[in-house]
Amino acid sequence: MRILGRKHSSHVHQKEMLRPVRRSYSANSMLKSSSPLPLAPISGWWFALCTAVLAQEHRLEPLAAAAHAGVAAHEEALFDLADRIWRFAETSLTESRSSAAVAEFLEQRGFRVECGVGGVPTAFVARFGEGSPVVGMLCEFDALPGISNVNEPRLAPLQKGGAGHGCGHNLFAAGSAGAALACKTVMEQHGLPGTLVLFGCPAEETVIGKVYMAKAGVFDGVDVCLDWHPGDVTGADYERTRALNNFTVRFSGRTAHGAGDPWNGRSALDAVELMNHAVNMLREHVEPSTRIHYVIADGGGAPNVVPATAAVWYYVRDLEREGVEATYARVLNCAKGAAIATDTSYDVELTTGVHSYLLNRTLTELLDAHLRAAGAPQWSEGEQAFARKLQSATGKPELGLHVGVRELPAEPVPAQGGSTDAAEVSRITPTGKLRVACAPIDTPWHAWPVVACAGTSIGHKCVGTAARALGGALVELLRSEELVAKARAEFAAQTAGKPYRSPIPQDQELPLRR
Repeated sequence: MRILGRKHSSHVHQKEMLRPVRRSYSANSMLKSSSPLPLAPISGWWFALCTAVLAQEHRLEPLAAAAHAGVAAHEEALFDLADRIWRFAETSLTESRSSAAVAEFLEQRGFRVECGVGGVPTAFVARFGEGSPVVGMLCEFDALPGISNVNEPRLAPLQKGGAGHGCGHNLFAAGSAGAALACKTVMEQHGLPGTLVLFGCPAEETVIGKVYMAKAGVFDGVDVCLDWHPGDVTGADYERTRALNNFTVRFSGRTAHGAGDPWNGRSALDAVELMNHAVNMLREHVEPSTRIHYVIADGGGAPNVVPATAAVWYYVRDLEREGVEATYARVLNCAKGAAIATDTSYDVELTTGVHSYLLNRTLTELLDAHLRAAGAPQWSEGEQAFARKLQSATGKPELGLHVGVRELPAEPVPAQGGSTDAAEVSRITPTGKLRVACAPIDTPWHAWPVVACAGTSIGHKCVGTAARALGGALVELLRSEELVAKARAEFAAQTAGKPYRSPIPQDQELPLRR
């Protein structure tokens, strides 16, 4: 099914409600066009006109305005890229088509692309320019299993049991590519020195990709880096995240007939259940900031067979690595005790681990300024109606989509619960992040409503806003030695005496299969 109303779905009104976006270069709709914008870089009088009007409307510096115009010049290609990745919907470490789509998009437009970096098959690095400063941009493209949905305001899988972009990473990929491309255009037109690097990062949803890339040194040598994420609000992101350990405990026992001779068996499943019971008792005696959650990954094969093997998959989170490590040690003691009690053995696989996100005020303020210059997405009444139907379907107040840019908090916002492997980049080089609305306010995340929105013009507008804001910020970083130095000085003060150390063993290989 073709999305975004370019070909209608089973509901005719859907096409009218979420029509293809032919939008202006700014959020204020200054330069409207009734036909698609050109896919080649803007040049000559048209570029001069766009730059002049944008600079007057937003009081932007000419190079930032040029970056905005560069996004507009490629927006249809960017929307198509987002749509293709939405349809691919590939989960962590299987994103071969999605990764290739972004890499080829950039390579065809003049970037030098290296694939399979850091020993991660679906990771890539795209570069343009040379010398200092080296300015980075993150890009993600993995989907989530089991939440496939059509791009309509109702629960209806596009593919039964299939994956879906319930975190908007198809938009993340296209928005980052658009920012990089706009910055490259300005670098060429104005002779800006420096190196622009876009990092294609797989497997964020399993908190794996950037961890292994960081361990391999992929992000070393970057002076500053920008990051973003689709959300239900638009604004510079000054929120902490939680550190995490993601690990599996596998117990081994001895099989026997469950009724005939159970005394000959040693149940690995008993060990899993006893460990989980001990951990649930432990919850009363950990810090309020701690989070522990698990699933039984292997519970045996049949009730009348004493399970010789069983496994439980755990996440342990806290505000910082120190808290994670302390609770992790206590959880492993629960595993040890369970093994002793059941006369089984066990082993532990630490699949991945991350730090909390190290916030950088200098880069956050830069992104706030450029996001305001770019303008928040301007929603049509049809898009707001779509959003309210999603909220109705999920039992949420029908508030629609977030409007405008929220105020930048004066202090870091406490972690709301999640973890991200982008935190590893923030511990290696100064990193700033923002969010752009792509789904209704208070939408259930990692769920079908986000999938539905990510495949419509709502998602397209999210891509355009992110690309303009980030593109302008990339340009400013390339042309301002003082700004880069300020961000790095802040980072140096935060990390003094604490060099980056990967949470996982240096010799551990990428877990391609679970």
